Amino acid sequence: MRSISLVVALVVALASSGCAGLSDTEQRAGTGAAIGAAGGAVIGALSGSTLTGAAIGAGAGLVGGLLVDKHEKSKEKAYQDGYEAGQQAQ
Repeated sequence: MRSISLVVALVVALASSGCAGLSDTEQRAGTGAAIGAAGGAVIGALSGSTLTGAAIGAGAGLVGGLLVDKHEKSKEKAYQDGYEAGQQAQ
């Protein structure tokens, strides 16, 4: 169980460092993959296959991160469209 905690801590540390030069999409995808990998590693360790769990979790987290990115971009576009419409109405 101690090795699981170490893996999770390492993944979180790596995920939170080095994100300054990344785009929003890259940050969200990377964060999703890191969180998924950490969660998958924990679940995999409990079921007997840490690496498989981490790999599956990373893939699922990556997809989740990209979906969040798509949603956030949609919100930003709606805001910009509304702002521009408001500016034109004045």
